[in-house]
Amino acid sequence: MPEKIKLAARKIPNLVRSHRVASEDPAAFCAGQVRYAPAKSFWLMAMLGGAVYGMLAFPQLSAMALFASVSAMVLLFGHSLGSHRKLIHDSFACPKWLEYLLVWLGVQVGLAGPIGLLRQHELRDYAQRQGDCHPFLRHGAGFWRDAWWQLHCDLVLVHAPAIRIEQRIAGDRCYRFLERTWMLQQLPLALVCYVWGGWAFVCWGVCARVVAGVSGHWLIGYFAHNHGDLAYEVEGAAVQGRNIRWTSLLTMGEGWHNNHHAFPRSARLGLAPGEWDPGWWALRALERVGLAWDLQLPGKPENKKA
Repeated sequence: MPEKIKLAARKIPNLVRSHRVASEDPAAFCAGQVRYAPAKSFWLMAMLGGAVYGMLAFPQLSAMALFASVSAMVLLFGHSLGSHRKLIHDSFACPKWLEYLLVWLGVQVGLAGPIGLLRQHELRDYAQRQGDCHPFLRHGAGFWRDAWWQLHCDLVLVHAPAIRIEQRIAGDRCYRFLERTWMLQQLPLALVCYVWGGWAFVCWGVCARVVAGVSGHWLIGYFAHNHGDLAYEVEGAAVQGRNIRWTSLLTMGEGWHNNHHAFPRSARLGLAPGEWDPGWWALRALERVGLAWDLQLPGKPENKKA
């Protein structure tokens, strides 16, 4: 059920129009079964095994520095700019080659292929804006159960709604290729790491990075829907996003999740003074050199997508 707002928050209309998900039955987002997903679970556990081995066998500062730098690059340009702000919300325009590069970097996070990630996001986003939804979709099952569900399981809804992905994405041959091969897309970077620094760099630069990206994505998602500040209240929504201030730099600005729920198509997530948003800083830098334009902001008439 919709949570009770304890803090004074500015009310925002519930933007569910022009959404990729459509259903005339709100109960469709409540009835479903959480089932173990072997491939998803094995992928994470295999990467975890490689990461643990690397930490024990290769405790090298150079490998750790590689892990930190590549993780930051992938999270900033891949997940935040490529997968989230560009592919899912189309909150800015850029050359097609740059779009492909950013989305490819987003695949490097290790969550899913671009189309699969888009489908997951749209279902969860639309469900959270209904009057109620399944605990899986609102991170409402408690910390440890939610970790098991999100990292090792999938939700199978009884009456799954249709998700309409526009042809520019669903029909794009590059995105379809990345969707089919998203796990294999770790191999090019793994090869570079091996040539550069041997198995130490592979374990830290690929395995540990994927584990940190996947588990970190869940962890931030859990807290961003259960704990944190509320500047805005989306009217009638089962879930309110939360601003997790201390994660602003770590998440490249994605920790301003309450702002994002309120203005889903805004390219800028940190809206108030002091709300650091590295993703926005990177977009402004790209804009200055002519590689990004039409950056969407709250209040623009184009801000119609949920």
